[in-house]
Amino acid sequence: MSFAAVGTMTAVATDQSIADPAARLATIFGAVIVAGVIGFVIAPLFASLVRFFPPIVTGCVITIIGISLFPVALRWIRGNPTIRNAAGQTVDNPSYGSGTSLLLGFITLVVTLVIARFGRGLWSRLAVMLGLVIGTIVATLMGRVTWSAVGRGAVFELPQPFHFGVPQLAIGVIVSMTIVILVIMAETTADLLAVGEILGTEVDRRRIAAGLRADMGATAISPVFNGMPISVFAQNVGMVAITGIRSRFVVAAGGGILVVLGLLPVLGRVMNAIPLPVLGGAGIVLFGSVAAAGIRTLSRVEFTNPNVLIVATSIGVGLIPITVPEVYLHLPEWLATIFESGISACAIFAVLLNLAFNHFSRSDEPEPAAH
Repeated sequence: MSFAAVGTMTAVATDQSIADPAARLATIFGAVIVAGVIGFVIAPLFASLVRFFPPIVTGCVITIIGISLFPVALRWIRGNPTIRNAAGQTVDNPSYGSGTSLLLGFITLVVTLVIARFGRGLWSRLAVMLGLVIGTIVATLMGRVTWSAVGRGAVFELPQPFHFGVPQLAIGVIVSMTIVILVIMAETTADLLAVGEILGTEVDRRRIAAGLRADMGATAISPVFNGMPISVFAQNVGMVAITGIRSRFVVAAGGGILVVLGLLPVLGRVMNAIPLPVLGGAGIVLFGSVAAAGIRTLSRVEFTNPNVLIVATSIGVGLIPITVPEVYLHLPEWLATIFESGISACAIFAVLLNLAFNHFSRSDEPEPAAH
C-alpha cells in the first residue's frame, strides 16, 4: 500500500459524520476503485504530462506525506482510549497515555535505531521489523500483549470479496483519492525511470504507460479483496541496485509467496496482537523516513526565489489540516474533504504554483532546472 493514501483514508476513517465504521471503509474502497480506474485510463496521457510533476512538486508532497503521518505514530504510542474486556464489553483503557505506553514506544524506537546503526547488510535493512519484534517481546514481558486471540479462528481462509459491504461513492473523497493517485503515478514514473537507469535500458513513454496501467489496474482490483491502493516503493529500486537481482521471475515469485501468506488469517491475528505503542515507536522512524525522502527530493531543486515560495506555500497549506483542522469546519463537505487531507491540499498548490511560477511566468528569469 502507498503511504500517500494514508492521510486521505485516515480523514475518512475518523469522520464522525459517518456513524458506521464499515460504511467509512466502504467509502474508502469506492474512492480507491474509481481513482484506480481513472488512473488506468489516463496512464498514457500521464506518461506524456510527467514534466508537470518535477522534483519540486513531488518533493513537497512526499515531505507532507511523512509529516502528516507523525500524528498517527503519536496516537499509536498513546494507545486506544478504550479496550474490550474478556466479556467483550468496551471499557476504558487504563494504559491509555500512560508512562508505560511511552516507555514501550521509546524502547522500540531506540532498538530500531541501534539495529539500523550497528547492524550490517540484511540486519540493518530489517531494523524496523526487528524493532517491532523486540518491542513486542518486551511488551509481552510487561503484560501488555494478549496472545489468546491468535488461536481463535481459521488458520487458512480464502478472502471474502467486499467483506465490509458494497463500495460507496462520495464525490469529495473520490476527488481527494484521485489527487493521491496522481501523486502515486508520479512516484511510480520516477521509480520506473530509476530502474531503467540501473538496468541500462531505455524507458520511453510507452513503457511508462504500461507500468502505470499495471499499477493502477492492481489498485482498482485491490478493494474487491478489501485491499488498499497499490504503489511501487522506491526501496525496491534500491534493492535492485544493491542485490544485483534484476529478474522479473524473482519479483513474481515474491508476489506469489505474499499471496499465500495472505491466505493465512492467523498471521493477521499475530500482527493485530502487536501493541499500538510498539507500532508508534517504529512508526516514528518509518514515517520520518518518508519525510526525509521528500527532503532528499527537494535537495535536487534549485532554490530560486519562486521555488522558495512554491515550497513554503505548498508545505504551509499542507500543514493546515495537521495543525489546525477546524479551519475548514464551515466549508462545503466535498471541498472540506479535499483540503482536510494535507496531502491533497499540498499537491494542488504545488502543481498550480509550479505552473504559475515556472511554466506560465513572463519573468525574464530562466526556468530553474533540477540538478
